[in-house]
Amino acid sequence: MPPSLQKELKKRGPFDSVEQEAMLALMRTTDLLENRLARLFRDYGLTLTQYNVLRILRGEGKPMPCLEIAERMIQVAPAITRVVDQLLKLELITKTQSSSDRRVFEIELTPAAAKLLKRMDQPVLDLHASLLKSVNKSDLRTMIRTLGVVRSGVQG
Repeated sequence: MPPSLQKELKKRGPFDSVEQEAMLALMRTTDLLENRLARLFRDYGLTLTQYNVLRILRGEGKPMPCLEIAERMIQVAPAITRVVDQLLKLELITKTQSSSDRRVFEIELTPAAAKLLKRMDQPVLDLHASLLKSVNKSDLRTMIRTLGVVRSGVQG
């Protein structure tokens, strides 16, 4: 049995509510998982946000406007322009002005980015499996559904 969050955080008294305990457990777990992912991405010279942008572009398979990329991000990226500039500097994307709307810039993966993502695919899947190996598939599906319910109650 894993230690309780209360013991893990060395919290003296009980939580104020089950909702508070759930929120803190979610935040603590997210932090631990993000740190492990960030370490892997750092080995490839990327941040979580940069990797997310590259994956979105690869998934779309064609150039995309910056704002549309920002809307699809896992984490809100208020400074999408900064992330795009970083990826340009790394020569992992190209940025061209839209011919139909000069205010819009289209972002596209470079061949180098496609190769990098291909190299990263299996290590990322392996890390996902390693980090969640202690949870059975049925519980993972329940967690996915539960988190979906939480997100739908927050968005709106």
